[in-house]
Amino acid sequence: MVRSTPLQSRCSNCALRHVCLPLDLSKEEVEKLDSVIYFRRLVKRGQAIYRAGSAFESIYAVRFGSFKTVILHNDGREQVTGFQMTGELLGLDGISAEKHTCDAIALEDSELCVIPFQHLEALCREREQIQRHVHKIMSTEIVRESGLMLLLGNMRAEERLAIFLLNLSQRFKVRGYSSLEFQLRMTREEIGNYLGMKLETVSRTFSKFQNDGLISTNLKQIRILDIHRLQSLIRR
Repeated sequence: MVRSTPLQSRCSNCALRHVCLPLDLSKEEVEKLDSVIYFRRLVKRGQAIYRAGSAFESIYAVRFGSFKTVILHNDGREQVTGFQMTGELLGLDGISAEKHTCDAIALEDSELCVIPFQHLEALCREREQIQRHVHKIMSTEIVRESGLMLLLGNMRAEERLAIFLLNLSQRFKVRGYSSLEFQLRMTREEIGNYLGMKLETVSRTFSKFQNDGLISTNLKQIRILDIHRLQSLIRR
C-alpha cells in the first residue's frame, strides 16, 4: 500500500534543495514552491506510484530511494525506459496527454514529494525563474530519451555499459555521494533491458571490466578503479 504523510520537511529546509532547485531562487520564490507541495508519499519496494493510462495529476520529486520507469508492449514484454534517483522527477510523461504513458516502480523503499501539477503551473506563471527551471527539467528528459536511442543504436556492449556506469557516477557526484563507489539498485536483467542487451551479455561485460581492472564488484556494489580507461572505451 502506498502511504502519504503530511509534509514537514519543505524545500526551504531540505538538504537536497541544491539538486532539485536552481540555486538563485529567492527566499520568497522557495516559499511559494513550498506552498504547492502538500505531502510526501512513502513507497515500498516493487510498488508503483502510477501506471500507464492512469490520470495525470502530479509530478513527484524523489526525496530518497530509486525508481524505474517501464513501458509494457502489446505482447506483454517490458521495456525499461529509465532509472530515477534522489533529487530527480517522475511523472513528466503524463503532461501532454494528461495520462501516464509508463509505469513508475520503486526499486527500493523510497519517499517522494508530491507536487500537484495544476498548482505548479499557476506558480510558473507567477515566477519566471521557476518556470525556466521546469522547462530545463523537461529538456533534460528529452535529452535522456535521445541518449537511450543512441545506446540502442550502433554501440558495442562495452560502450553501452561504460556509458551507463559513467552516467550513474556523474549523477551520484552531483548529489554529494561518491562518484567512484556506489550500489546498483537495479538488477542486471533490468540494466540489460534498458541497454538493449541480453542478461548473459551484461554479466559477461561486467566480468570483462573487472578482469581488465576497470571496476570491482561485490554483489551490487560497484567500485570504479580506472575511470579514465572506462571513458576511453567510448568511441567519439
